[in-house]
Amino acid sequence: MFYHVKELQFNARVSKPDPAFASMLLEQFGGANGELTAAMNYFVQSFAMRQPFPDKYDMLMDIATEEFSHLEIVGATIQMLLGPINGELKNAAEESEIMQLLDGKAKKEEFIHNAFMNPQFFALSGGGPTLSNSQGVPWTAAYIHANGDPTVDLRSDMAAESRAKIVYEYLMQFTDDPYVKETLRFLMTREVAHYQMFEAALETIQPNFPPGVLQGDPRYSNSYFNLSSGADARGPWNEGQTPHLGETWKYVEEPFSHVVESYGMTENHPPSDTPRTMKSVDMANEALSKERSAMVKAAVPTGENQWCEYPNNC
Repeated sequence: MFYHVKELQFNARVSKPDPAFASMLLEQFGGANGELTAAMNYFVQSFAMRQPFPDKYDMLMDIATEEFSHLEIVGATIQMLLGPINGELKNAAEESEIMQLLDGKAKKEEFIHNAFMNPQFFALSGGGPTLSNSQGVPWTAAYIHANGDPTVDLRSDMAAESRAKIVYEYLMQFTDDPYVKETLRFLMTREVAHYQMFEAALETIQPNFPPGVLQGDPRYSNSYFNLSSGADARGPWNEGQTPHLGETWKYVEEPFSHVVESYGMTENHPPSDTPRTMKSVDMANEALSKERSAMVKAAVPTGENQWCEYPNNC
């Protein structure tokens, strides 16, 4: 059950109209990394979590709902940045007040130029927010990533919050309005907060690496292939210990020769520089598969099932 409170979570304000920046801000209204995408991502992901991971369901629904409130903040800011455009578009006279807002012919031409970067924004919407990005590309469910496994979805969510954060960071460079900057800074900071929530939730699931259930094959999990010519770079991604599995990176200097000599890495390529063996991986796969499967099955009743118990809290 959703309940709408008319007051915004953050008091969005603008100093003056800025139609050009309003068009840019659409990126966070209907873009791939925007607030609608975040809200729908977490909303959709939450369903698979409801019974086996009720705590993750609660968190995802809370954050999804907050993202809807952020969508409202972005939409309100866009509308205020558009100023009187909505009303003035209904005045077909050349001398309408929107022309005064645009301060003469030069500003009018600049406005038209900017509008053609996203022509539908004004031509079809009548001067209101549209569910599209800053180039007029409609929002699509293809932006949604829900895989039904918390160790996968939570990592995806951390990446999504990172992308949204950097978009706000970039957007702040294109406005001088202190009120708008204040709003963008709030929204950007909440992305940082959500990242930490997802990271903390992921840590409550152990083991959580690698994502999913099945372990990686120890014959291939610590190989680094030098697949580009020129100056080679070395670092903790290809030398020393691997960050999660405690293996030692194997730097394959000549990948082509290695592949040929190992018959496509099917022979003469046993596990090495790793405490893991094929047998230990098979045992881990079987044990974790049984554990996760039993947990989900135990959480989902057979036969009659219901989402909530009334009048108790869901």
